[in-house]
Amino acid sequence: MQNAINALLDSANQILLGKQRQVRLAVCCLLARGHLLIEDIPGVGKTTLAHTLARLFGLDYQRIQFTSDILPADMIGGSVFDAKNQQFNFHAGPIFNQMVLADEINRATPKAQSALLEAMEEHQVTVDGKTYPLPEPFFVIATQNPSHQIGTFPLPESQLDRFLMRIELGYPDSAAERLLLTGHSRHSLIDGLAVALPPAQLQRIQKEVLRVYASDALLDYCQAIIRFTRESPSYPAGLSPRAGLALLTAAKAWAYMDGRDAAIPEDIQAVLAAVAGHRIRSGHLDAAAVVAPILNQVAV
Repeated sequence: MQNAINALLDSANQILLGKQRQVRLAVCCLLARGHLLIEDIPGVGKTTLAHTLARLFGLDYQRIQFTSDILPADMIGGSVFDAKNQQFNFHAGPIFNQMVLADEINRATPKAQSALLEAMEEHQVTVDGKTYPLPEPFFVIATQNPSHQIGTFPLPESQLDRFLMRIELGYPDSAAERLLLTGHSRHSLIDGLAVALPPAQLQRIQKEVLRVYASDALLDYCQAIIRFTRESPSYPAGLSPRAGLALLTAAKAWAYMDGRDAAIPEDIQAVLAAVAGHRIRSGHLDAAAVVAPILNQVAV
């Protein structure tokens, strides 16, 4: 399984040039069965990353373009009256796919954003009092423009907390940008990708990730981090119990990707900014700056 994961990372890094850490975090998020939020300016490869992961994992993929006038029914679907049979039939919306790209999610109104809450948390949707399960595995990868850009609505804390990780891509370095300028179109390269980890294998890995060992000492460290965020005056709100579980699961997935069957403090430190930054950040500081006091002051 380790070889398959490494092959997947290598293939993804051929598409997203110079973004090895961000690609690794994104894959780690999916192995931990979490949803991913990518926040950055337009044009740096957010959609390309989502499409690349869908191809490499062999997942049914659908992109939903969020706009200010999008309605929940545009995502979930709705009941349509069948005149011939004199009954209402449910027509599934684009959210009924294994991977859904919620593109520019913060351009939609809070009402439309809230339609994703049940789907992300329980992997199901409810329409007209009836519950419909979503396909497994199910992931939401959302892209978000910076909050200072025109036409954006800030994501509420309840929505942010549903995302296991939040990452930024940033500008490529000069060497990677030269390759982009002189190389083939990224879209044509994505079309040529082969499936590296099919859905059945992915689901098996997700179960194995949960079995990665976490010692009592590691749990002490994890709890110390959570307690620090709740007691420190630097943060408006501390990490929730859901966030604590997310941090531990992401650390286990990071350890699994390294071929280890036990998580260590360095695994928690590696994923901390991506898992905790969007949950506790204050002002416009980036995630690394937000979690720096945690890494500096909480003893291992």
